Amino acid sequence: MAGVGIRERGALLLGRGAGEAVRRLGRGGGTALPGLVAGRLAPGLLEACASQLGHGLITVTGTNGKTTTSHLISAAARIAGLHPLHNRSGSNLERGVISTFVGEVDGTGTMPGAADRLGVIELDEAVWPRLLPSLRPRVAVFLNLFRDQLDRYGEVDSVAEGWQRALAAYPFLTTLVLNVDDPSVAALAEGNAAREVIGFGIEDVGVALDGAEHASDARFCVCGATYRYDAVYMGHVGVWRCDACGRARPTPVVSARNIRLGTDSTTFELVVGREVTEVTIPLAGLYSVYNALAAAAGAHALGLPLEATTRALAESGPAFGRQERFALDGRMVRVLLAKNPTGLNEVIRTLLALPDDATLLALLNDGIQDGQDVSWIYDADLERLAEREFRLIVSGDRADDLALRCAVAGLEPRMVERDIAFALNAAIAATPVGGRIEIIATYTAMMAIRGMLATRTGAQPYWESTE
Repeated sequence: MAGVGIRERGALLLGRGAGEAVRRLGRGGGTALPGLVAGRLAPGLLEACASQLGHGLITVTGTNGKTTTSHLISAAARIAGLHPLHNRSGSNLERGVISTFVGEVDGTGTMPGAADRLGVIELDEAVWPRLLPSLRPRVAVFLNLFRDQLDRYGEVDSVAEGWQRALAAYPFLTTLVLNVDDPSVAALAEGNAAREVIGFGIEDVGVALDGAEHASDARFCVCGATYRYDAVYMGHVGVWRCDACGRARPTPVVSARNIRLGTDSTTFELVVGREVTEVTIPLAGLYSVYNALAAAAGAHALGLPLEATTRALAESGPAFGRQERFALDGRMVRVLLAKNPTGLNEVIRTLLALPDDATLLALLNDGIQDGQDVSWIYDADLERLAEREFRLIVSGDRADDLALRCAVAGLEPRMVERDIAFALNAAIAATPVGGRIEIIATYTAMMAIRGMLATRTGAQPYWESTE
């Protein structure tokens, strides 16, 4: 970072001080405030820091799966002998990304060991276009687009259009890694013929849904006709085509075949080009397969060895709050993040593989990071849980709203309690020793209960969790 002036050095100093103050006051990990302070004082700081990375940078964006996918890519890079710089706390707005760099450079703005560093940066889908020129990624991974926080993002089409405009204005030939099963994401390839495109997707109709879900967010082709599907895997994601204009799902370079979904793990054949290897990941659910494929495709685009990728998939485990497990008072507790209709449907699909003696603790908050309009819970298929006899406890700031939705779905909670700590204790009391508690939570509720579980079990705070 040659030629850094007093302004940038002062910004780094004040940013670090702000982070230290937050941690000393017990107000969190300082994953955002340092970047807010430093970025305001030195607007060019992010670009100056990112340009030092010897192996460049990969971005990961989309509605669901960003933290897990970037977690897996970072692990693959580390196994391959690189030193990843990763915003592993999931702080994915501009302030969070700058905070990550503030913590990695010295007081002069120089990054030690920069030659061996690879940036692995998770980005909020609405922020990605704005940060593209500063970060200049070698590879950009696009996961999916689902309705999420409509009060903040608007419909999925507006986010996709923002991505397209940013790429059209960007002069560098970034490699695009696209989920070809999502027509909104696959469409990015059509305006980027000069760029290398690596597609990923599922090639196993045996795990397809019986039909389209209500939570389908991309029903219409750009020509105006309705998409047709040979297989639907989740929401609007699957093997799609438009009979009117001929657009159709491209064949993926990276894919999963012969998928076997388990209660706590998933096994499948990973196909990367002409290479095929069987992988078991310690994560449940078809959405976890998509995250693994995105990570494998991103690693392939970076030129990482396939062996490093398969080891990372098999050995890395969950990112914080994303199927993270805790042993608490003789019970196994798993935390599942669900923040939009498609995500909640996939969590429900995962829960249906459990025995009936599990306890479900469902948490609904309406903070800024959750989305303040909680009507989305009516687009999720909670009715499917009525087929089972789980012990259900409902909590969070909007516990009453969630309890009403459960009643409409034919579910009868044992308890409706706004206080999350009280509800957690009730879930423990309702679960026999040796049993399991499944916590389904929106983002801020997940952060709250994850903190409680970490305190009670001695686990690291999320901002200190190792990868």
